[in-house]
Amino acid sequence: MKRRCPMCGQPTDSEVNGDFPFCGERCRWFDLGNWANESYIISELAFDQSLFENLEQDMARTDEETDA
Repeated sequence: MKRRCPMCGQPTDSEVNGDFPFCGERCRWFDLGNWANESYIISELAFDQSLFENLEQDMARTDEETDA
C-alpha cells in the first residue's frame, strides 16, 4: 500500500517500510510525542455509549441466570 507520511508528506510504501504509515522512525516518534503531550484531541466518542449499557445489562442477566 502506498501513502504519504501523515507527518511530513513523504511517499511511503507498506511493502518496504517497517515504519508505515510513517516514512521513518523520526516521524513515528514525532507522532507519538504529539499524542503524549495531548496535541491531538479526539473531539467525539468513537463508539456509542449505549453499546456498553446493553452489554452490562446482558452480563447482569447472565450472572443472575448462572446464580439461580
